[in-house]
Amino acid sequence: MLEHAITKYGLSARAYDRILKVSRTIADLSGVENLTSDHLAEAVNDRTLDRNYWQ
Repeated sequence: MLEHAITKYGLSARAYDRILKVSRTIADLSGVENLTSDHLAEAVNDRTLDRNYWQ
């Protein structure tokens, strides 16, 4: 899923790393030990949210 988002939105390796870190934080705040696709989707959504407004 994350690889698809990288390709679709043209995100960099640095963005990939940040998305993983944010996903891990979201999972931690949810009290979950393992990352799920929901955590990744939320992080990707947060990362790409501003692209619609700043282009």
